Amino acid sequence: MTGKDSVVLVDKNTTPQIMATGEKGTAVTLATVESQPNKAAERGKAMRQVVAAFVANLGTINTGLIFGFSAVVIPQLQATDSLIPVDESQSSWVASLSAIGTPIGCLLSGYVMDNFGRKKALIATQIPTIIGWIIIACASNVGMIYAGRVLTGFGSGMVGAPARVYTSEVTQPHLRGMLCALASTGISLGVLIQYTLGAFTTWKFLSGMSVIVPVAAFILMLLMPETPNYLVSKQKPEKARRSLARLRGSSYNIDREVEQLQSFAAKTNASGKKQLSMRETIQALVHPSCLKPFAILTVYFMMYQFSGVNTITFYAVEIFRDSGTKMDKNTCTILLGVVRLIFTIVGAILLRRCGRRPLTFISGIGCGFTMVGLGVYLYFKRQWDLADPPIEPVATWFPVACIFIFITTCTVGFLIVPWVMIGELYPMKVRGLVGGFTTCMAHSFVFIVVKTYPFLTHLLERHGTFILYGCFSFVGTVFFYLCLPETKGKTLQEIEDYFSGRTKTLKKAKPGNADQQDGQQFLANGAKPSVLSPEKNKLLP
Repeated sequence: MTGKDSVVLVDKNTTPQIMATGEKGTAVTLATVESQPNKAAERGKAMRQVVAAFVANLGTINTGLIFGFSAVVIPQLQATDSLIPVDESQSSWVASLSAIGTPIGCLLSGYVMDNFGRKKALIATQIPTIIGWIIIACASNVGMIYAGRVLTGFGSGMVGAPARVYTSEVTQPHLRGMLCALASTGISLGVLIQYTLGAFTTWKFLSGMSVIVPVAAFILMLLMPETPNYLVSKQKPEKARRSLARLRGSSYNIDREVEQLQSFAAKTNASGKKQLSMRETIQALVHPSCLKPFAILTVYFMMYQFSGVNTITFYAVEIFRDSGTKMDKNTCTILLGVVRLIFTIVGAILLRRCGRRPLTFISGIGCGFTMVGLGVYLYFKRQWDLADPPIEPVATWFPVACIFIFITTCTVGFLIVPWVMIGELYPMKVRGLVGGFTTCMAHSFVFIVVKTYPFLTHLLERHGTFILYGCFSFVGTVFFYLCLPETKGKTLQEIEDYFSGRTKTLKKAKPGNADQQDGQQFLANGAKPSVLSPEKNKLLP
């Protein structure tokens, strides 16, 4: 830049900045020039973060195996030639018992995460899962199946929060949303595997094959680093640097990120002690930065579970059989698993582009209309069945279409967004503990919905049950519109500042008002205004 092609200007806004006009008349601030670092130093190696996130989320495939298991095993157990015959009540326990062990695992995982680390929590979670699948594979009575389901559910509960927190802490903001959605992709993949294998194999063989996933997750997680956030919070900056070197690469500015983590930990008192006292923990839990997101996510999980998604997942074969469709029920179930997996991947991509709120609205509205549509069709089908003589059902494609559209719309939002937000919304010093509480609530709702489905079908009939689920989705959409924040592209520190009240909004400031807002925030923090910072105390030549 020479004197011929530039002119020094001083911006007359509240916070003065040195500016220059280039050849095309565009204004460029000194801060802008200095804020354009080498991209390699700004963004670490993406592949390293992808690998770490993938390994951390291997255990979530097992959660999908658990979810999909009951859909294929219950028809086999109810068959006349079953080795272990079960009635309707026992079938509902086979389906729902995994969700009883899950909340206990969720609570324990939070304690293990915050006191022993995210990595050790992910390793420990595989042990009860491996034991549970072995017990089911060797079962000679329904009691052993119950015990195995509780243990696998316990392991499933332990893996939920650590996988998402680990992923959110080892990835950078531009990758975090997409990679946090790997957990939901893993669940959908697990469901598809069970639906597909269950159509051709016995449930005992299926249980034996399911052991492979937790064993692989256990071994690979031993090779992964601990998260830098956790290491900094435990006053281990050198280990945090080594962790970042493995996660970001040698060209990345590691010292800068460690300094940012240390600064934020000091600001939030997250690194003052290696372990919080009981009083400090309670104070952190009842702080608005924790209570607000916990309330939002608890209601989110309640609304999304009562949309009926896990009723469809756990009872898929039975629902297709009773819908009146002429298609093969096992083929429908496998296709349903394929659709769920495809749209989980689509949702993960859209999450990075569209954000959390739009995808949530798509799910709420889509689930509402499809469940009400399915309920209305089943109402007419019941009238046709009770007619004298019975009337042949028409448009048998309609209930199948409702179920597939329901899974499509539910998957892109409900099955991804709240799980991603577990790793985003909570303050650092109790992120593991509250993440465990949240997944505990989520799986408690799973148990309630799955266990009460047979009861509701007797009380409200099948059509009334699905209409009720649709109404929950509509009510939930209103809540999400009013209360759900948009966290796309925000750092974990920015999100915590928002819920703590240190910032008023997560929305990006308008370009014309950015400098003014920065100046107002600067003055609000008690600092004295100055024209130029010490490092920039000279005008451009």
